[in-house]
Amino acid sequence: MNKKQKKMLLRIIIASVAMLVLMWIPFGEALWARMLRLGCYLAVYLIIGYDILRKAAKGIYHKQVFDENFLMAIATIGAMSIAIYENGDYTEAIAVMLFYQIGEFFQSYAIGKSRRNIAALMDIRPDTANLLTDNGIEVVEPDDVVTGSIIVVRPGEKIPIDGIVVEGQSTLNTSALTGESLPREVKEGEEVISGCVNLNGVLHIRTTREFEESTVSKILELVENASSRKSRSENFISKFARVYTPIVCYSALALALIPPLVLFVTGNGHGFSTWSDWIYRALIFLVISCPCALVVSIPLSFFAGIGGASKAGVLVKGSNYLESLSNSRYVLLDKTGTLTEGVFEVTGIYHNRDIEKETLLEYAAYAESHSTHPISKSLQQAYGKELDLSKVSDIEEISGNGVLATVEGKRVAIGNEKLMQHIGLSDEIQTQTDAVGTIVHMAIDGRYEGYLVISDRMKATAKSAIADLKKVGIRQTIMLTGDSEKVAHKVAGELGIDRVYAQLLPADKVEKVEQVLAQKHHDKEMVLFVGDGINDAPVLSRADVGIAMGALGSDAAIEAADIVLMDDNPQKIAKAIRIAQKCMRIVYENIVFAIGVKVICLILGALGIANMWIAIFADVGVMVIAVLNAIRALFVKKD
Repeated sequence: MNKKQKKMLLRIIIASVAMLVLMWIPFGEALWARMLRLGCYLAVYLIIGYDILRKAAKGIYHKQVFDENFLMAIATIGAMSIAIYENGDYTEAIAVMLFYQIGEFFQSYAIGKSRRNIAALMDIRPDTANLLTDNGIEVVEPDDVVTGSIIVVRPGEKIPIDGIVVEGQSTLNTSALTGESLPREVKEGEEVISGCVNLNGVLHIRTTREFEESTVSKILELVENASSRKSRSENFISKFARVYTPIVCYSALALALIPPLVLFVTGNGHGFSTWSDWIYRALIFLVISCPCALVVSIPLSFFAGIGGASKAGVLVKGSNYLESLSNSRYVLLDKTGTLTEGVFEVTGIYHNRDIEKETLLEYAAYAESHSTHPISKSLQQAYGKELDLSKVSDIEEISGNGVLATVEGKRVAIGNEKLMQHIGLSDEIQTQTDAVGTIVHMAIDGRYEGYLVISDRMKATAKSAIADLKKVGIRQTIMLTGDSEKVAHKVAGELGIDRVYAQLLPADKVEKVEQVLAQKHHDKEMVLFVGDGINDAPVLSRADVGIAMGALGSDAAIEAADIVLMDDNPQKIAKAIRIAQKCMRIVYENIVFAIGVKVICLILGALGIANMWIAIFADVGVMVIAVLNAIRALFVKKD
């Protein structure tokens, strides 16, 4: 607990003990005894309620009258006034304020718990960086490290800025980012991201971006802004409270004045006792009507859901996306990097008789030498020799089709069938029917010379991930890929995916998302797209909900996606949906419970059946139960 919570808990304990003690003290009926009794109870009332009275006064001063503080202040002051007039029981008024503060304490604790979950994520922010200079190691602020600098990360320290290991090897703890406890081995030449904890060896890292552009900064900015995007349920409750609160205040005023006035005019009243009875009913009506349970528990449920999700490695940009995610019925998935590992390797080289296999591979590696695409890297790795980039010139990339380049004076075309069609060689293509993988065709100086087969490995959890999506209510799974029909259908068949669209350009993927959006049965059904975030930004933005998976180092993913999964496990997709569905169940439970109890108790209060203790339950009791229910959204199963 923080200092504020401890202070509140201390006030609750002091007021509770003092009230119990006062109830057992026989003050007597003498005037001085009655005044002493009133003073003691007033002191307890002020101890437990002074902050509520102050907030109510500020609200009145700023012309923002109708809120829960105003309702509590009016109800308790009115109850105290009636008790003073009748020399009655002061405990009811104090109990209303006491139990309201207990409810506030539970709310504060729940929010604090959720914030601590998010704070655990926030703990990835490094305080300093060890900058390697000519004079040795200098400890500086991460903001002061420029791109291309060498930083030293010792065992037990967080990596402050994204970069590439230039010296050393170690094991990294990525749990703060991914929610997974499995460590990651890194060595020289590998990329590392900020926020990971170095467990053993000393690492020298060349930074590849500034701190404000690093992964840790992007993630923290995403989490900090999450609460600004409200769901439809939250917006409804906010509007409801703004209309509901003044209505019940005027209704309570009418209840206090109209019935006794009618009785007085008709001669059926009995003096002030009639007025006090109806005023008492009005005060009960006010306490019951306080919308705390709704106003507090609904945003808290979403906040707790976002906090629980972040602990599981699922970053949600706002509660509106959490609500949409729970209603997902169609899931469109990118293949490479999402369902497959994105680790490509050359599994076959088919060439004409007048060119050697090694020569074809050499031209392919040089033509793709300026690309960072995984397929390009696989060609360079298969070649296995150091590339002399001066041999390559006039590089022209045909988006979604391939590359044209001049290698040692020869014009090389490397890419898919559409590229061969583009250069007028589609009739020359010949491929073996048993070749399964990405087919990369090659032409040299306008002559078709053969093709290479590049295969990608499916993720071990991909098949179970698709099965999990069916279990959480997904009506249809659809795979979108730029790969060939043959490869796409093979992967989809093995994984159990319902529909496949292959050989798609990025613009084609957007078009397919548009088609699925148009086919929805009704507006509440959401279309979810999952991609690796490298080249799927347009599709992530167009879908109802965009999820970037395993995209910690991708700026495009973090910017375009609504939800970011912190590792590359596709099973996290269904887990994210389960978290959202649980959160929404809790929200609806709280709405139905709170409104149902209040309607019943309001009727009982207006009829004079409910007393102040029932009013306390209808207000504070319902709020405490709703808050405790909301806290459940924090806890995420580790399956």
